[in-house]
Amino acid sequence: MAQTAPNPTAIATKWAVIYVVVSIVITYAFQFLNIDQNSALKYVGYLPFIAFCFLAQSEYRDQLGGFVTFGKAFNPGFRYSLFGGLLLAIFIYIYLGILSPEMLTKAMEQQQTAMADKGMSQDQIDKALEMGTKYGALFGAIATAISTLIFGSIVALVGAAILKKEPTLQDIERRNAETSEDYVDPTV
Repeated sequence: MAQTAPNPTAIATKWAVIYVVVSIVITYAFQFLNIDQNSALKYVGYLPFIAFCFLAQSEYRDQLGGFVTFGKAFNPGFRYSLFGGLLLAIFIYIYLGILSPEMLTKAMEQQQTAMADKGMSQDQIDKALEMGTKYGALFGAIATAISTLIFGSIVALVGAAILKKEPTLQDIERRNAETSEDYVDPTV
């Protein structure tokens, strides 16, 4: 009986969905606890992302029999980052545009203060705020998708370097010995 290779897309998608659900919970927890968007606590959201990326890569390695090359270990991590970024971007767009537009308004107020501190003219600030109000949810979604993919690729590279495990000669001989006991020559 031939053993089928594990599907890195299925593994990556599963972990990306789990990550997005956890991110949604964290987002609403921060909103309900009224935690400042610029607080150092915002980095808590990176921990599940990193952990789930490693778990996706580890699950793929385990399904391959415990051995994986660097490239094959990177594959599910990259896919996880891609799918997680796209799913999270959809959530961010809906969150800022429909579910909690007040969060976009709050961010725009912070930007207005920051632009005034930089010495921008009121006309420049008004134009930037008008554009931000009109396209803020879309910009947030696009920025989320791109930054998640870039950050995730770096995490996937680190994870692949940590989790790669190529079989030694003894491992190959042991595997051949195990499979040859089960093999029956049909010509005999």
